[in-house]
Amino acid sequence: MTTSTTTGPLIAPLTSLRVGGPARRVVVARTEGELVEAVREADAGGEPLLLVGGGSNLLVSDAGFDGTVVHVATTGVRLGSEDACGGAVVTAAAGERWDALVARAVANGWSGVEALSGIPGTVGATPVQNVGAYGQDVSQTIATVRTWDRVADRQRTFAGADLRFGYRTSRLKTERVALHGGHPESRYVVLEVTFQLPLDDRSAPVAYAELARRLGVEVGERVPMADVRAAVLELREGKGMVWDEAHLGDHDTWSAGSFFTNPVLTTQEAAALPEDAPRYPAGTGADGEALVKTSAAWLIERAGFGKGHGLPGPAALSTKHALALTNRGSACAADLLALAREVAAGVQDRFGVRIVNEPVLVGCSL
Repeated sequence: MTTSTTTGPLIAPLTSLRVGGPARRVVVARTEGELVEAVREADAGGEPLLLVGGGSNLLVSDAGFDGTVVHVATTGVRLGSEDACGGAVVTAAAGERWDALVARAVANGWSGVEALSGIPGTVGATPVQNVGAYGQDVSQTIATVRTWDRVADRQRTFAGADLRFGYRTSRLKTERVALHGGHPESRYVVLEVTFQLPLDDRSAPVAYAELARRLGVEVGERVPMADVRAAVLELREGKGMVWDEAHLGDHDTWSAGSFFTNPVLTTQEAAALPEDAPRYPAGTGADGEALVKTSAAWLIERAGFGKGHGLPGPAALSTKHALALTNRGSACAADLLALAREVAAGVQDRFGVRIVNEPVLVGCSL
């Protein structure tokens, strides 16, 4: 474990992995004004800045973070308009719990996010990562994102079409600046997100085969939104990916969800995989070549890392889902990083494919 010279509060309690050393200071921002003030104060003082919402997509080093951690705890949801033509235009503060917003959408007949049920974290994180699951992602329903631009020192609002959404990415994630001569940090701080959701008690067309099977329908069919939400929550619970008070004792939930993204390969790279490896169309590359997405979980298990690999711990793959790295109760960041490196190296050796982390790594790397 790396020794830290920072003596402030630990970051670990703010994360779902429950690891992470101390911060210089932690500021809880409960209003938008407090959030902007905390960001501007850190920038004016030349302090590194780390924004934390739900902490479910974050792995912080044992050395901690020698700067200001801002815990985004802003709240508020407002309905701008609701009609058959434009649907429901719903705006939520960055610190609102994502699943609470999804539950509200399902209850009110606002379609388009029901398959994203049970995903932990806050609303503000969803456009950064283009959060998605079971055939939906937020790029399909985001209308605008209002941000604080740390370079221009002013608010800036982006239309969804201007956010350069991709698989688990957006310009909010990739547009980074070295404000203080140190490591690049996110230029934009999400303040609130506006969604445009069709009015319908039925779901969007079910786009994911596993979900369709659970619902007993064909891919492309539409069913009551409440049925989709219930099915997704059951699927997530079966993979140890429901974060709530009832599951705190289950160490399979002490994770950052899927730790590796699904690799996107060229057709030539995909052709080198075993014949039975999953393959899904993934658009085209910059040169117009067709791209293929495969399954990180499939690669990991076929490389010899089955569910529960690493037990009894302190860090191990989930007993329910090989794509999740878990803290069995006493792990530190170094333990989780060692396991991640072992798995990534094994996949590289077996298949020649490099798998990369989905969670944000702070003060550490693979």
